Amino acid sequence: MSVHNTPTPEGGRKAVTLPRLLDMKAKQEKIAMLTCYDACFAGLLDNCGVDVLLIGDSLGMVLAGMPSTLPVTMEQMEYHTRCVAAGNTHAFVVADMPFGSYQQSPQQAYANAARLMAAGAHMVKLEGSSWLAPTVEFLRTRDIPVCAHLGLTPQSVHAIGGYRVQGKSSQDAKLLKATALQMQNAGAQMVLFELIPAALGAEISRTLKVPTIGIGAGVDCDGQVLVLHDMLNVFPGKKPKFVRNFMDNQSSIQQAIESYVRAVKDKTFPAVEHQF
Repeated sequence: MSVHNTPTPEGGRKAVTLPRLLDMKAKQEKIAMLTCYDACFAGLLDNCGVDVLLIGDSLGMVLAGMPSTLPVTMEQMEYHTRCVAAGNTHAFVVADMPFGSYQQSPQQAYANAARLMAAGAHMVKLEGSSWLAPTVEFLRTRDIPVCAHLGLTPQSVHAIGGYRVQGKSSQDAKLLKATALQMQNAGAQMVLFELIPAALGAEISRTLKVPTIGIGAGVDCDGQVLVLHDMLNVFPGKKPKFVRNFMDNQSSIQQAIESYVRAVKDKTFPAVEHQF
């Protein structure tokens, strides 16, 4: 049995599992997620109480200096997943499926998802819309947990015309709600929403039985995620509206991460100024 699924001794932190995440939703306990790309930060985030570590394809931009997430390869995702798994003890680990690794067929998606699971992921995340449902079902029936990524999907940035808020019109909101339910029915055990109106994030979160994670999707999602380098204010350039600099008034990275966890848990983040 993997150490990642083994509870700690009495009184210590227990491993975060899918049943635990479902229980957190049921009890309205907020889920704190951050991106993570290496063993050192995995250990730090885990010790600071971060519930979910996301090996995001954002590593292409924040680690490799790429202009977008599109050039990220399976080999890079596999390597960084293995690094994070090595440094983690209790947090739940989600790995992004990079562009081109799952769009061709469910069989292609399974082959690549299996590589990430073998590297130490507990769940894989895929971006898409209704066309993705058969792939989600194919993976779920083969015991690969799936997080569906809806709203703004950075891998489709050229198709949707840039980094824009999604679901603003009544028609688009209706479609997004229907797609979220479709993903859940296909077997997705978590749904992440990026850059959607806060009211829509709240409505969908109330509707779904599985945990919802928001990034620019409002405070009423079941959990929140940020890119680690954004919330530590080390990634250059203008930050998105939904980002808060948690290094403000903190003397260490550890304190900044602990402040983020507290803010998510007590619902002070995201505040009104971080929402759409």
